[in-house]
Amino acid sequence: MDDLADLLPSLPGQRLQRGVCRGLRALDFVTVEELVPAPGLRVDVMALGPKGEIWVVECKSSRADFAADRKWHGYLEWCDRFFWAVDGDFPAGLLPEGTGLILADAYDAEIMRMGPETPLSGARRKAVLRTFARAAAGRLQGLRDPGAVALSL
Repeated sequence: MDDLADLLPSLPGQRLQRGVCRGLRALDFVTVEELVPAPGLRVDVMALGPKGEIWVVECKSSRADFAADRKWHGYLEWCDRFFWAVDGDFPAGLLPEGTGLILADAYDAEIMRMGPETPLSGARRKAVLRTFARAAAGRLQGLRDPGAVALSL
């Protein structure tokens, strides 16, 4: 493999997701991308921290991508902290006050502004953790045994 760029996702948002997941892993968080916490919602990255904290990160690759996002308010009730992840060229002034900010590229990420903490209720946390665990386990099983996933469809 002479060209590492061939291993990178092709879409800008996916590159941001990759960097965010790497950056959060360095902070001892585990992540699931494109997680559906409830019907009609799909978060770019959900992260589970070492103390059980749940973060949602929405990756925005352009001004138009941000302007088109009408669902992000719905994600707030599914996490303890909410963040936007953008690259260095994104006009960060567009992002709402009172939300977290992560600066990322395809290789890493850095938290620039911590999102405010709004702890989940016990029942909501249990539901989110179950969704997170089932998604992660299902994806791992799909990688190890693609035929088994086809049996469940």
